Amino acid sequence: MAPIDFALVLLVNLIWGFNFVAAKVGVSELPPMLLTGIRFCAIGLVLAPLISRVPRDQIKPVLWVALTAGLCHFGLLFIGIGLVGDVSSAAVAIQLNIPFVTILSVVILKETIRWRRIVGIVIAFAGVFVIGFDPRVFSYLDGLLLCVAAAFSMAVAMIIMRQMRGVGVFTLQAWMGLVTGPSMLLFSALFETGQGTAVANASLLAWAAVAYTAFGSSLIAHAANFRLLQRYPVTTTAPLMLLSPVLGIVFGVMLLGDALTWRMIGGSLMTLAGVGIIMLRERKIVGVAP
Repeated sequence: MAPIDFALVLLVNLIWGFNFVAAKVGVSELPPMLLTGIRFCAIGLVLAPLISRVPRDQIKPVLWVALTAGLCHFGLLFIGIGLVGDVSSAAVAIQLNIPFVTILSVVILKETIRWRRIVGIVIAFAGVFVIGFDPRVFSYLDGLLLCVAAAFSMAVAMIIMRQMRGVGVFTLQAWMGLVTGPSMLLFSALFETGQGTAVANASLLAWAAVAYTAFGSSLIAHAANFRLLQRYPVTTTAPLMLLSPVLGIVFGVMLLGDALTWRMIGGSLMTLAGVGIIMLRERKIVGVAP
């Protein structure tokens, strides 16, 4: 790998790893559905000129991706991050999208997997199971389960994206923004309260977190990752992206004061090891930001 591309790998991991901290800071001041809606509206407005570049036969899959990856994945993820006591468990749980997409590829796409990837799936789920039985996690188990549900939603989106043709990464982001943004704002109006007060009292740090999740994570990191996927095999780049949840855990401990127990550490290592095994055997993984 060329030095500039290796630097891009580090940049993407840094951006996606820090994104967990930014999300936690944002939802601490803004309701999660509202924050998600604002994030995607901002993305949609910036990328709106690309909205017309979708082949007609791909509009339906694009809308399904907006539903599963936008509304379901990010909606559930940000609600879950708001509920969990630390970002470390969320950073690990969201990695289950890789085992989930592997299972769905067998069920839906009729792909075959060998014993190594089956072992990887078992290890990955066992790791989250270990984390879930940590006494610290019992107090916010609902948040952890929402993050797992968010991982499953992204896996469904990845299956749909595997079958899409002629849709660029930024075009897809534009459609997700213009569909997901207004929809999440509507859900916020229906199911959340205190939005006006939250917006009026939100600090510059909270708005910076919203901007970071929108433009740093979704645009800059996606563009860099897209370049890497074009230049190198997925089996080369995908395992390197496992650094992002590790950095998410490190940033959570350093910046948010997250406490790590031995059960949390052991479960995290198991999950990341399992995901790594799957990635080394997988050639069609779609790189998606948290």
